[in-house]
Amino acid sequence: MDSRALPLIVAAPDSFKGSCSAEEAAEAMLRGARQVFGERAEYRSAPLADGGEGTLDALLAVWGTPERSVEVRDALGRPRSGRYALSVDGRTALIESAEANGLPWVADVALRPLDADTRGVGALVSAALRDGAEELLLCLGGSATSDGGTGLLSALGARFLDADGEPVAPGAAGLARITSVDASGIDPAARAARWRIALDVDNPLVGARGAAEVFGPQKGASPEDVRVIDAGLGQLARVLAAHRGIEPEAYLDRPGFGAAGGIALACVALLDAETLPGGELVSAAVGLPDILRDAALVLTGEGQLDSQSLGGKVVDLVLGTAPAGVPVAVIAGSVRLSAAECRAAGIAHARSLATGPDPLEELLRTAEIRIEDAAAQVCQALATPAPIPFPAVSAPDAS
Repeated sequence: MDSRALPLIVAAPDSFKGSCSAEEAAEAMLRGARQVFGERAEYRSAPLADGGEGTLDALLAVWGTPERSVEVRDALGRPRSGRYALSVDGRTALIESAEANGLPWVADVALRPLDADTRGVGALVSAALRDGAEELLLCLGGSATSDGGTGLLSALGARFLDADGEPVAPGAAGLARITSVDASGIDPAARAARWRIALDVDNPLVGARGAAEVFGPQKGASPEDVRVIDAGLGQLARVLAAHRGIEPEAYLDRPGFGAAGGIALACVALLDAETLPGGELVSAAVGLPDILRDAALVLTGEGQLDSQSLGGKVVDLVLGTAPAGVPVAVIAGSVRLSAAECRAAGIAHARSLATGPDPLEELLRTAEIRIEDAAAQVCQALATPAPIPFPAVSAPDAS
């Protein structure tokens, strides 16, 4: 850090789902920090996401570009408006698949897990390509679909065929009947683009930890539906592996292919998409290393700080990116890690928004106020008795 500059405080949280966005949480944290340091510090907001829901809003806040909208279809084929974002230079598009195939958009009717498809995601991609995007960042999570990405690729011109050479039914219902794929009609712009897919989970495509078994029930799948979806995704993986001349296990066992009903499968097989943990994609897209490089204190957080937070989520990303010696404080709706676990993870201070037996509804309603107050308390604790610039804190307080 430049010794002539004021100390920089960076707020880089995830959203607090159900209560406030990552941008709202970051601003609340900075308001709390200003209560303690006022004009003696500089402040920067850097809202983040783990590559799932909320990633679009997080990147819009950092890029500062306007959101774009296009008419798409939800997972059941009904019209809706879907959003996407373009980077400042217009070359990179951020697409959150749940803008089209998200579970909330079909929650008003009986769920149809075998019929739901991802064609609407393809419409978002096509709109971004028409806008001149050369790179597509596709963020998965929160889906109502389990079609292995066949709807998305069908919207871009691919054909998934049965033994008679006829297109199969859309959604998971037709997957088990696929025997071949015709990729000749895929939009050349989609082929030419660089695809990167953010995975918010590490589940494989099929099996006990696969897309159907783990996530199917929340999409309305019965036990029989789960068996149908699992078998269909397995068949699709084998057909696509044969199409590429590789062993099926390369797709069947690949970590993360279970995300969002297997969307990454068809994208990797037919468009050479790269996959990576969502947090890494967001970090690269917003330039997190540069943002944190000169920080004197980093405030981050999420709804719940627990062992999963240290496995690729936003808190883990911030801890791994912050320069050595810079204290990282975590504010969370609830803290499930012990002081020893926080210390081992490198967390300087962890504070919960729940200060007593408050009803969940009250916590959600007052989240921003509580985040602001918690940030003020964290800053006071880390700055006392030493004046800023802030020293590294070796013994975290997990109160």
